[in-house]
Amino acid sequence: MDDINLHYRFMNWRRRIREIREVRAVRYRERLKRMLREGDILRYQGNSDEVGCYVAPRPLSRRNRYFEVTVIDTGVRGMIAVGLVPQLYKLDHQPGWLPHSVAYHADDGKLYNGKTVGQQFGPKCVRGDRIGCGMYLDSFEEGQITVFFTKNGKEVGSVEVPGSPDAFYPAVGMHSLGEEVLLDLQAEWAMEEDDGQMIVDSHEDDWARLHDVKVTGTLLEYMGKGKSIVDVGLAQARRALDTRFHYYELEIADPGEKCYIALGLARRAYPKNRHPGWSRGSIAYHADDGKMFQGSGVGDPFGPRCFEGDIMGCGIMFPRDYTVDSGDDTDDWDVDVLPKPSAVQNDLYANNEEEEEDDGEYSEGRKVTVFFTRNGKVVGRRDVAIPAGGFFPTIGMMSTGEKVRVELHPLSG
Repeated sequence: MDDINLHYRFMNWRRRIREIREVRAVRYRERLKRMLREGDILRYQGNSDEVGCYVAPRPLSRRNRYFEVTVIDTGVRGMIAVGLVPQLYKLDHQPGWLPHSVAYHADDGKLYNGKTVGQQFGPKCVRGDRIGCGMYLDSFEEGQITVFFTKNGKEVGSVEVPGSPDAFYPAVGMHSLGEEVLLDLQAEWAMEEDDGQMIVDSHEDDWARLHDVKVTGTLLEYMGKGKSIVDVGLAQARRALDTRFHYYELEIADPGEKCYIALGLARRAYPKNRHPGWSRGSIAYHADDGKMFQGSGVGDPFGPRCFEGDIMGCGIMFPRDYTVDSGDDTDDWDVDVLPKPSAVQNDLYANNEEEEEDDGEYSEGRKVTVFFTRNGKVVGRRDVAIPAGGFFPTIGMMSTGEKVRVELHPLSG
């Protein structure tokens, strides 16, 4: 009888050892779907209508509390996500989409925290950027889990999430052809030692002119009075659109009181108290009424109105044989080549008949096609004559509280 009991005890012991080994094998095995890993390279292997996801074999720990990916190729849409997920996360969902997961998405700069709807968080990321994710050391104390994200070694922001630190595994998601990243699960990152504050690039160098507009990173905030049609806040980019950088976007972060936000193109030295599209040498799509204004205070019905969270874009389709004309520094040109605007007027602009004084003879260049988008879809296009000196991205705001987040060189377009 003792021999039989000893035999059963031995068999139970062997079974227990086998179960422990199986658990360990699962725990320390990476998981991936619609992804190909070659060394430290991760590539998307789906057909762009399905998500690909990679989950690392080990969770973050005190010893390894940070990892990074370097964007080698943004592919078609740049839909790359970097974050933390549970070990058995569903691999047909982007990190951050499901509960108990959090991720920073490169294509829109948003933070996804257990939901398919993201919140504005940081800048978009492009080819060559390094995206990092980690936990602060004090997160390893019970109830103190703070996840932070970085771009090119600088902290973008942080978020508190519920759960145990050892339950969060590094994860990378992709969702379009050609996407490829370099994975570094052993990356190191040290917090800036100055005053502990996050360092933010002001991006003011991107703008040649700012009137009643405050710049914080990629965020433009209206600082004017917002009481009359001359209280325009204007931001004009330093660099004109060209064949290399032919498109830009803004996201309406806050529509303010009236959402009098305009996105368009204007000649250099455009009048500071005129909304884009109102004066000669400009064309713009206005968010509040969906109209297109071209050199006049009278707008044409053009597209849908835009609201908080909408992304408006503007670009130029250059002819194949187009060459940049260096020209000179003259500010004077004419663009009276669009169809005449309809008789329908926006009530706000109807009485805005005054025009800036003619400061010289305008020079007209080659025709190009200017197009506008809303949430990634083309709203419409117009053929215009490009001015000497070029077309400069120009944004106007005119009511209290308006804020927009601008990407002068987005992935799309």
